[in-house]
Amino acid sequence: MARPCRTAGTPLGRRRRTATSLCAGAVALALAVGVPAGPAAAAGRERPAAATVGASAAPAFRLVDIPMKDGTVLKADVFTPAPGTPGADRDGHYPLVVQPASWGQNDLEYVAQGRALAADGYVAVTYTVRGFWASGGKIDVAGPKDVGDISSVIDWSLAHTPSDRGRIGMVGLSLGGGLTLMGAAADPRVKAVASLSGWADLTDALYSGRTRHLQAAGLLAAIQIPTGRRSPEFSRTLSDLFADRDMARVVQWAHTRSPATYVDRINAHGTAVFLANAWGDSIFNPGQMTDFYQRLTVPKRLELRPGDHATQELTSLLGLPNATWSSARHWLDRYLKGAAPTPATREGVQLKVRPTGGQEDYPDWQSVNSRTEHLSLGRPDAHGTGTLATGAAPTGWTRQVAGGTDSGADGGIAELSGALDQVVGLPPTVAVPLLPRRSAAVWQSSPYATAQHLRGAAHLRTTVTASAPQGTAFAYLYDVNALGIGKLISHAPQSWTGAQPGRPVPLDVTLFPTAYDVPAGHRLALVLDTADPLYGGRTPRGSTVAFGSPANAPAELTVPLR
Repeated sequence: MARPCRTAGTPLGRRRRTATSLCAGAVALALAVGVPAGPAAAAGRERPAAATVGASAAPAFRLVDIPMKDGTVLKADVFTPAPGTPGADRDGHYPLVVQPASWGQNDLEYVAQGRALAADGYVAVTYTVRGFWASGGKIDVAGPKDVGDISSVIDWSLAHTPSDRGRIGMVGLSLGGGLTLMGAAADPRVKAVASLSGWADLTDALYSGRTRHLQAAGLLAAIQIPTGRRSPEFSRTLSDLFADRDMARVVQWAHTRSPATYVDRINAHGTAVFLANAWGDSIFNPGQMTDFYQRLTVPKRLELRPGDHATQELTSLLGLPNATWSSARHWLDRYLKGAAPTPATREGVQLKVRPTGGQEDYPDWQSVNSRTEHLSLGRPDAHGTGTLATGAAPTGWTRQVAGGTDSGADGGIAELSGALDQVVGLPPTVAVPLLPRRSAAVWQSSPYATAQHLRGAAHLRTTVTASAPQGTAFAYLYDVNALGIGKLISHAPQSWTGAQPGRPVPLDVTLFPTAYDVPAGHRLALVLDTADPLYGGRTPRGSTVAFGSPANAPAELTVPLR
């Protein structure tokens, strides 16, 4: 009978794992390497796993300490192929896959994937990123220290495992996904990467539309508190972000930690890049990934599915079948092992369509839509609702709402809303007729005679006239059925500062991209308001905000369609 997990008194360097996390890690480790769950499973370093019963030996497993150049020690684990496993070169060297753990996690996170990689002829090295759990140092959030650690882990792996220096790849989830792209930019030895629910532009993740993404930042901070140690720089950045203070410095901090800043280096290195993200990712929205993908000139593939941050990859961490990880593995096989091209490794874009779940493949992002429909925003009627229609745009009107008040239309709840959309097809939902017109401006199309296939990012152009010099507008696009129930298709925030009160200024909002089929008989609805719990808005309560359609710039919503 398996021994029970320890629930207290288990030192791991300078910090302790919680009882829940330790037990979960031990169970995952047991599943991966075939040993009983309990303290013995995690005890000691450099301990090989027992061979599984059967005709072939299991991959060797060991826990290791990897020293960095500044003396910091990172905790890691290594899976090595059993003798005779296919995939070695004539000198017995296997392709190497480095896996940085995700935010708040440790090196036990990928044991199931590490074992599968080693069984398939890879050396898999997973490490706990500095500042988290028992790894030394303080959290750097993909800064210079974290990036330098990637090369140090590769150096150690080449010296202490049967790894082939000419066949090096990286796979990572969330923080690990961002680090894989930073590694591709920093170290030319990295030949292929798979970034899963990672980021390309950290500035966009924290501050898209010049609007602070406070719920996402708060969630990351909450996960970090029991698992990691903040550096003074990171602490100051979080404090400034929450206080809406010194945002220029916050933006510069994030800019240096963004793979998009170094895309030319990735292109120069020729690294093959696989990207996977979710339509509803509430931490790293898909717009930054589509922009980054288009700037890459290397072999590249982008897959987008319904879900929220890291939810589409979740089952893989338990060793269960998972489409995203399967695609990542095929990508590594092609570019590290020279496997023959297959549909799963074809360069291009693969989309899972909401809410039908249909799959579509395109040669590039530009091909996902074939036309753009221009919908003018009509003059709101006495009930506060305007029309969305093709044809000449009515001008000369304004629609005023109370500033800083939440209408009930919002982007959902971080991590939860996208997951519900993925699992049960339920994105954030509102009754459009019941939205208070005091707080929301609403425009609706007529019912469509045929299904409308939205592919890409919708764009809103209007003007805003506010009584305060700063503010935030939130644009929501809904699929509305015959009963007036609207399911959120996409949304985005846009803030402004320094406006002259009472004077109209242009307002342009690019909504987050999506692939969504609006059924025949349904309508599109555009809703604008000035508060959303997901974000840190800048519209003072008690102020007014008016949206308008001047003659020289008629208000318009452009919708990309297939």
